Amino acid sequence: MTHDFATKPVLTGVRVTLRPFEEADLPAIAAVLNDPEVGRLTMSYTSTADLEADHTGVEDVREFYLRNTTATDRLDLAIVDNASGAVVGEAVLNDYDPNASSCNFRILIGPAGRGRGLGTEATRLITDHGLDVIGLHRIGLDVFSFNPAGRRAYEKAGFVFEGTKRDAAIFDGERIDEHFMSRLATDPRP
Repeated sequence: MTHDFATKPVLTGVRVTLRPFEEADLPAIAAVLNDPEVGRLTMSYTSTADLEADHTGVEDVREFYLRNTTATDRLDLAIVDNASGAVVGEAVLNDYDPNASSCNFRILIGPAGRGRGLGTEATRLITDHGLDVIGLHRIGLDVFSFNPAGRRAYEKAGFVFEGTKRDAAIFDGERIDEHFMSRLATDPRP
């Protein structure tokens, strides 16, 4: 089966709209990437000091985000808060494996988008699209043990816990477990 990642949809829910990134979104997504909590939850850094020392500017993200608007092996969508119209994060299907009909899912939500169910809805919208429209069989993710809110959001969106890779990462000298979850096309819908 051929999986179409070239078509970049607009997916609309009650709380969020997922759409392709535009040039005007770059300052907002750069701000999300500079949020210390995003850096910690994604383990983009291995220490608070590294996280606080780095700064991502608009020019740092321009090429990456605009290139991905035409990528044929991944889907990167801006998460727009329907209440405010602001870009509050991104939802991504990446690491596509055509032989297994699978990919990875990742999400970033900045401070303005947390605690209101936006991440859960965005997760459900993009993974439903991946399973139902793109035709994937499996979408997997990993979540670190210090992110129980993320794990709950993934479970609400239909992801099933698969296992734990113990002491998989280190942040500020502390060993962190990594949990694996997935949604299959054959799983019941949330």
